[in-house]
Amino acid sequence: MKIKYYILTLLLFWGGILKAQDVKFTAGVSKTTVGTGEKFQVDFTVNGNSSDFNPPAFSSFQVFSGPNVSTSMESINGVTAVSNSYSYILMAAKQGDFTIGPATIIVNGKKLSTNAIRMKVVKGQPVQQNNGQGNGADNSIIEGNTADLAKSLFIKAVVDKANVYLGEQLTVSFRIYTRVGIEDSRLDKVPDLTGFFNQDIKSPQQQQQVQWRVETYKGLKYNTADLKQTILFPEHAGDLTIEPMEMTLLVRQPVQSRDVMDQFFGGSFKEVKYKIKSAPVVIHARPLPETGKPDGFASAVGTFNIEASVDKTELKANEALNYRVKVTGAGNIKLLKTVNTNFPTDFEKYDPKITDTVTERASGVSGSRIYNYLLIPRHQGDFVIDPIKFSYFNPATGRYVTVTSKSFKIKVNKGVAESNVTALAGADKQDVKTLGKDIRYIKTSDTTLDKPGDGFFGSAGYYLLLVIGPVLCIGAYNYRNRMLKLNSDIVLVKNKRARKLAAKHMANAQKQLHANNTAAFYEDVFKGMYGYLSDKLNIPYANLDRETIASALKEKSVTEQLVNRVLETLDVCEMARYAPVTHISKQEVFEKAKGIISDIENEI
Repeated sequence: MKIKYYILTLLLFWGGILKAQDVKFTAGVSKTTVGTGEKFQVDFTVNGNSSDFNPPAFSSFQVFSGPNVSTSMESINGVTAVSNSYSYILMAAKQGDFTIGPATIIVNGKKLSTNAIRMKVVKGQPVQQNNGQGNGADNSIIEGNTADLAKSLFIKAVVDKANVYLGEQLTVSFRIYTRVGIEDSRLDKVPDLTGFFNQDIKSPQQQQQVQWRVETYKGLKYNTADLKQTILFPEHAGDLTIEPMEMTLLVRQPVQSRDVMDQFFGGSFKEVKYKIKSAPVVIHARPLPETGKPDGFASAVGTFNIEASVDKTELKANEALNYRVKVTGAGNIKLLKTVNTNFPTDFEKYDPKITDTVTERASGVSGSRIYNYLLIPRHQGDFVIDPIKFSYFNPATGRYVTVTSKSFKIKVNKGVAESNVTALAGADKQDVKTLGKDIRYIKTSDTTLDKPGDGFFGSAGYYLLLVIGPVLCIGAYNYRNRMLKLNSDIVLVKNKRARKLAAKHMANAQKQLHANNTAAFYEDVFKGMYGYLSDKLNIPYANLDRETIASALKEKSVTEQLVNRVLETLDVCEMARYAPVTHISKQEVFEKAKGIISDIENEI
């Protein structure tokens, strides 16, 4: 029994070794003869655990996607075999005979290489050939899936109308249709909308994420989403083209596999980089008819209404009157010109303040535009503001329509001719500065005219101005020389600035004291005293020490008691920078430092 056991073990062992040694690294293509501009697939397959895959350069071909890696496992009688596949989608760019070089990989520490593959690129449609690699059936399935991708993933520019009038609004939606999974996307080209005034539709839902829905197109159901929606207004008549939108997508494409494990777990997939773009769309813009066009037509296209209002009907001359015109409706509101108004000649008119309140939806632009006019009547009397006639073209009926606002009677009472006029500022008011400096009425009272210069030439003020100029120049010259002399004495300058710099450090120390920042407090006190002593004693900061400070202070006739206070305070600060100090409070140290600086100033 033991002999049979050993024999069985040896057979299994050698079988495993032979199985491990039966490793193959092969390369294959879907076809060896292709046409220019045609895509084909190359696969590199290894049936074992591997690492460090290194593909060929593909210098003669354009790489569309890859490497697309797939792994399969096969288990027979307890022996599991692993197979890895690396695939690329290539395109032939020019005619000729080319070679796809060998790929390399590491298996069990050994470097393996594939054979080179010869490719023939011809013009136009290629002749189908079997590549002789024994995997033609799988490659044909993959090639078929790749060709079908154009039917499963595309973008369309969808317009709600293709024949419009000049200035009539239409909506274009760049819509993606897909029957495959999309892993990633990149916008390559924004559509060119030359010839249109355009406004993007930005709803809160679109700003957050793309809204997917199911739509049937040519008998098939697709997941669709609007990537970009824009309202367009043709700016001139004729044929206008909406240029394509271009994108690059990374899609998850199923790959048919004969492996039982792959089928059990839902099949195998590969990621393919795929470029798509929408087809251009031509919009036919017709000119507006000349028949029935009213005078003063302001290029309004759509459906509109108009209303006018005033903030008062009685006022005094030179007071402000606010006249408000509101145009509401749907259409090219933002392209409207200023409405035609007819105010009394005695009313001074300022350019209107325009306020738009519009909403962009898939159905178009709608809302209102408000014109706020500031009017100033210059004379008293009874006046009438004539109604406004506003004309627009209705594309639904193909006719011009004129709407009219109501008129207003304005009573202007006598006002003060010299009074200033200030308009109230508000949401419905035109912001205007004080108008008191405007042209005023001619004063008709008797006036005595004087000759130019009378009352000033030869007066005391005249001679005073002549003298002030030279005196100021002499004073400035003397001040400049004095400052140059003072600043040339470095010792004196440092001595004067010593207390100012010390005060700055003490102020910082006081802030740190209030903030209870002990380390920063003692640091500022230490720097303040050392900086003060350096400038006051004219000793470089780096040369300061206890002996130098004591000696220099005694030379300045500072008392022994004050010198000891200086050294004691410096010692406390020095010690507190490295270890806690408990025998004296921070407030006491601060007061002692301030007192020391003040006492030194008094004694020196």
